[in-house]
Amino acid sequence: MVHNLVPGPEPAAGDPQTPGPAAATVSTAAPPRCATRTRLYRGGKVTAEGFPAEDIRGLLDADGQAVVWLDLHDPDAGDLQIVVEEFGLHPLAVEDAVHDHQRPKLDRYRSHLFANMYAVGFDERSGELTTSEISAFITGRALITVRKAEFDVDTLLARWDAGDDIAGSGVGFLVHGLLDAVVDGHYAVVEQLNAAVDELEDALFEPRPGLSIRRRGFELRKSLARLRRVVLPMREVVGRLVREDAHLVDETLAPYFQDVQDHVLRAAESVESAGDLVASILETDFNEQGNELNETTKKLAAWAAIIAGRQQSPATTARTCPTPASPSTGGSSPAPSSSSCCRPGCTWCYAAVAGSESRAARRSAAAEDRARFPCPVPAHQRAGRRLPGGWSKARWAAVLAWG
Repeated sequence: MVHNLVPGPEPAAGDPQTPGPAAATVSTAAPPRCATRTRLYRGGKVTAEGFPAEDIRGLLDADGQAVVWLDLHDPDAGDLQIVVEEFGLHPLAVEDAVHDHQRPKLDRYRSHLFANMYAVGFDERSGELTTSEISAFITGRALITVRKAEFDVDTLLARWDAGDDIAGSGVGFLVHGLLDAVVDGHYAVVEQLNAAVDELEDALFEPRPGLSIRRRGFELRKSLARLRRVVLPMREVVGRLVREDAHLVDETLAPYFQDVQDHVLRAAESVESAGDLVASILETDFNEQGNELNETTKKLAAWAAIIAGRQQSPATTARTCPTPASPSTGGSSPAPSSSSCCRPGCTWCYAAVAGSESRAARRSAAAEDRARFPCPVPAHQRAGRRLPGGWSKARWAAVLAWG
């Protein structure tokens, strides 16, 4: 499988003595598929830029102190055939460079190092994290970067141009610029995520229109999980370069690589703490929703008790309802007992309102009661009388009118 990915060497098209156009291809395909960018450094100065990749070997042979940078955007195995032959790249490293979604790592081979890392970006509006995979072949005199997605190369060039004091350190200077650009991007995204988490925490007890704490919290947690898989392995990548590659990281570059390592550690710690904070916010929001539900349940239960009490009060007041048969009216008939109503259809105690009879039956019973037991309250006083049980005058008048 490996041999199919890395074809045998073939002569490159073009005359090595004639400079080609910038961003030429390293493959023999026409039209060119893989665009490239190149730079040549001599004594810490840029002496050539934008030359064809097939000129690299001649330029390096002409000056034993020169180092070169070659950048390829989304190449395949055929695009890499020239650099595979000229720099002796291992087939397994080439396979990793061609295939996407490799984990961040640093592999050591006999003739070169292979590093894989991710540049990141963050959309504050959607909470989405974007990644751009970058592979790098590191040899004694060349840095070959393979970009599998969009990456701001101009930012990388600006860092190299600003590092004149360490530009004479060869390939280590180029590797430091690459790592510094990637790690600083990690730290900037971590700071953006921390600010978004703080904003979410503030909105926990001060709700904002259009902001769902749960949705936003899960978006941030997803982005932090992806960022964690990108940032944490970089501790090993930078640490191995600092500890094991003395020929790449000399005394001049050692403090700069240690600074990069410090930024990696700080970014990793910030990612861990931000993830814990988001989990705490989501848990607090869940508990707060539970408390609000409990308060709502208590209010509903209280209102249900009040309504049920009002529905039962007519039957209670019916026991003491004054009727023509009660002593209060001077009647000769015995008053009803305290445990029963005078009659289920009595108009005065309005027990018919809570009865189970049909409307016609209730009307018939009310008419019979009015004929047999006239109401002792004068008609002009009925609407103004307020009976026990909490019924209003208007409701009592409506019951009398309905009965």
